[in-house]
Amino acid sequence: MRVESFIEKFKDGWETATHHPFLDAVRNGTLNDQAFNAWLVQDYHFVGYEMKFLASFLTRAPRPAHSAIIRCLASLEAELTWFEDLAKERHLNVYGPEHPVTQQYGALFKRYVQAPPPVILTIIWAVERAYLDAWKSALPGGPQFREFVERWTSPSFETFVGVLDGLASVSLERGGYVQEAEQAFLDVAQMEKAFWDMAWSGAGVS
Repeated sequence: MRVESFIEKFKDGWETATHHPFLDAVRNGTLNDQAFNAWLVQDYHFVGYEMKFLASFLTRAPRPAHSAIIRCLASLEAELTWFEDLAKERHLNVYGPEHPVTQQYGALFKRYVQAPPPVILTIIWAVERAYLDAWKSALPGGPQFREFVERWTSPSFETFVGVLDGLASVSLERGGYVQEAEQAFLDVAQMEKAFWDMAWSGAGVS
């Protein structure tokens, strides 16, 4: 089986996770600064949670997944630096309080940190695939947001998400835990929607 089949099986949940008024406003260039800044500050915290989740998994991940996880960690570290630079330009404090939704996403990672490898690989894929699909919905993006849209819709990023798809799918085929992986996929989809809702409301700016 392929984890991509979860997208069709749970298409309504995935649709709300990857299509949102926030992204529509990015596409047409009408997103206000408050909403964008809320997303930037809270996404900075989210990336920190994701990095810790990946790092904790690396020591027990299947050998074929090592390269992808290390690559993802390096990309996330570079992303944190990029966000810090953007925050300085916008006079934002990325070290400020986390919104409750961001904390809930962090709690999701903590809840699954000891899950079987097939489940964790599904989560890693789902998070990155959600970003790919979400930002694709915002193509080409208003001029002021195009850099962000292009970052998460690039051919290289799409190829990398495909690699994660393959790793998660093989792991599920060999190790089982399909029902647990489906639930983890749904949990990620729910949190993605909640995160867009939070940013759209302009909450979480400090």
